[in-house]
Amino acid sequence: MGDLSSSGGGGDRKVPKLPIPGKRNILITSALPYVNNVPHLGNIIGCVLSADVYARYCRLRGYNTIYMCGTDEYGTATETKALEENCTPQQICDKYHAIHKEVYDWFNISFDEFGRTSTPQQTEVCQAIFMKLLENNWLSENTMQQLYCDTCKRFLADRLVEGVCPTQGCNYDSARGDQCEKCGKLLNPTELQDPKCKVCRNTPRIRDTNHLFLELPLLKDKLEEYINHMSVAGSWSQNAIQSTNAWLKEGLRPRCITRDLKWGVPVPHDNFKDKVFYVWFDAPIGYVSITSCYTSEWEKWWKNPENVELYQFMGKDNVPFHTVMFPSTLLGTGENWTLMKTISVTEYLNYEAGKFSKSKGIGVFGNDAKDTNIPVEVWRYYLLTNRPEVVSDTLFTWADLQAKLNSELLNNLGNFINRVLSFIAKDPALEDSKGVGYRSVIPEAPGAESHPLTKTFGETVGDYVQQYLEAMEKVKLKLGLKIAMAISGEGNAYLQESKFWKLYKEDYHSCSVVMKTAAGLVYLLACLLEPFMPSFSLEVLKQLNLPPETQVLLSDEKGDIERARRPWEFLPAGHKIGTPEPLFKELTDEEVELFRQKFAGSQADRILKAEAEAKELAEKLQKTEVSDGRVKKQRPTKSAAEAKPKASAEAEISICRLDIRVGLITKAQKHPDADSLYVEEIDVGEGQPRTVVSGLVKYIPLEDMQNRKVCVLCNLKPATMRGIKSQAMVLAASSSDQSKVELVEPPQSACVGERVTFPGFEGSPDDVLNPKKKVWETVQLDLHTDKELVACYKDVPFSTSAGVCKVSSICGGTIR
Repeated sequence: MGDLSSSGGGGDRKVPKLPIPGKRNILITSALPYVNNVPHLGNIIGCVLSADVYARYCRLRGYNTIYMCGTDEYGTATETKALEENCTPQQICDKYHAIHKEVYDWFNISFDEFGRTSTPQQTEVCQAIFMKLLENNWLSENTMQQLYCDTCKRFLADRLVEGVCPTQGCNYDSARGDQCEKCGKLLNPTELQDPKCKVCRNTPRIRDTNHLFLELPLLKDKLEEYINHMSVAGSWSQNAIQSTNAWLKEGLRPRCITRDLKWGVPVPHDNFKDKVFYVWFDAPIGYVSITSCYTSEWEKWWKNPENVELYQFMGKDNVPFHTVMFPSTLLGTGENWTLMKTISVTEYLNYEAGKFSKSKGIGVFGNDAKDTNIPVEVWRYYLLTNRPEVVSDTLFTWADLQAKLNSELLNNLGNFINRVLSFIAKDPALEDSKGVGYRSVIPEAPGAESHPLTKTFGETVGDYVQQYLEAMEKVKLKLGLKIAMAISGEGNAYLQESKFWKLYKEDYHSCSVVMKTAAGLVYLLACLLEPFMPSFSLEVLKQLNLPPETQVLLSDEKGDIERARRPWEFLPAGHKIGTPEPLFKELTDEEVELFRQKFAGSQADRILKAEAEAKELAEKLQKTEVSDGRVKKQRPTKSAAEAKPKASAEAEISICRLDIRVGLITKAQKHPDADSLYVEEIDVGEGQPRTVVSGLVKYIPLEDMQNRKVCVLCNLKPATMRGIKSQAMVLAASSSDQSKVELVEPPQSACVGERVTFPGFEGSPDDVLNPKKKVWETVQLDLHTDKELVACYKDVPFSTSAGVCKVSSICGGTIR
């Protein structure tokens, strides 16, 4: 689908793409991940994954797009890591570049080039830019005071110093010499209070050393002109604008661009031969040098602002270097550089109770994600739905990952696609098909545009696709994904409203219209979700029996966007689909708890724990008794996680013990022996409907009980009411004086059978609520409707994949 020129870490070498006159040419970069460690999930969503989604979207639209990235390999952090691992900086770079590439390959990141900065091309481009700045008099020499470690016999670069942040009110005691990780303020090492050398932990002293500086104050006018124009034209994200303005407000100062290091790009200047360029001077130039590794005609991308749009993706801590330092560097050369048009910035993704940390090894890292056996499309989906793209951090929790997988991917998206394809795949001649199905062949559906339900549905889908495009063009990736998933929810609602399982025998032609339309929507969803979950889309194409390189869908030139209003046209009648299979697997509470324990603490803690367990096992094996020349077998021991739990006290009584599901009333009638009772048949996603008896005759007309979605409590103990066994209970709200009763209703697009959730309350429901423990009676006291008519447990809304559950008009009502 789209432009499959490469996939993951660079892929096979293809013919390099160059800008095409008259087409939209998009150059995408993501912040170069530093090479001294394994990337964690926060790094992945903050740069490479977000950029990958946008690159894939651009290719689907038919834009001429390249995505450049690679490992940032020079600087202090590499030297420090090499000291820790007792090897050379080059060996560290080689080791971790391979690890990064493997992680990004697994995450299906579609770089056109995944390079590195320790290349001859980096030296060539970096030194050429430096010489232009020197010729144009934008550089100055100055003596600066720098910390020198007498023990290590060296000047200490920024990251080789730690101390107390001098910023008032911060006082973070592990601030680096270049930036405080806590408050984000950029620092000079000499500003730190109580500084320590990171290598030997001794206190360094201040010495004079000569360095070169980029004169940012002299470039201020050119820079501000660029920022004022492009921040508007490129719709910079709000956090990028705020961060940039903060730098400008503080006042630009000359910025040192050299360092007393060995590992870096050498400075081509007679007075500074013993120095290298500062990593924040040379790292952004890596975008250019990596492109030069991709094509010798790299200047057609990087010196072509009239025909190329540059989009850059990064975390919030990188912003000033891309909106102030890098543009100033390029502007200072006087050459016609392609400057950044749009910058997309993420806040931090935090982990469970704290922050992800590469240095401390806290959180889930790229290789960990692969080892969980949770499919890559689930990881990509969860990270992107949780993308911290507004001005606040977001939180990764295992329980939230479980909820989104089970509710949104499994019950919404997977449920819709499997229902459609499984029904089409049935053979009516086979006994287990119950006389329905299309033998895997897409049916004819003439006159679909005049089928009222289908025509309305097509208009709705078309509107959603327009909203999707608007969001994605503005790089609102999270919103784009939400809209695509809403289309899946509409598909489920369309199926339910059509009652296709009944139509097949009652109105075969209409059923064929519905199934051809629904199959078209399956294809449309595969296209819309390809940027987010490419492996999912490939599997859907396989089940549709379409080749992976199926024609791009979202092209304006081919009229594909307008065709979204006629989804019945996407797949031709007579096309034979493949074999339908479930697309997602449920994540259980037991698995979630296992992951939570497995990834608790730091990586170092986890390694020590694993070593201790291995040592304990070895000692047990040594103690194995030997008798009669044979080894006497011992019973294998189980870990605490595997051991069968002992009987424990009764679980806490809370809402998570209730099994409340989205149900669809398929039939309702008066109870034959009770004037005040209805008898309903309710589909709660189990194949067979449940019989439910409700005392609602006095409050809700019979016609209003037909074909509507309701919230159903499914794990009450069945009760016989006037001779009919009621297998569940419909939830309704009543006014304070009991004069008015209204059903609690899920959103129309909520999936039948999905469990209603309560954010913050996680756990599996009881099989059957024990009436002696009064679980329902206890929880029911906290069920009510709020002033916005939302059904709540305490202050937490009844939630579904399509939104919250509400009532029509009763606020402050009691739910029972």
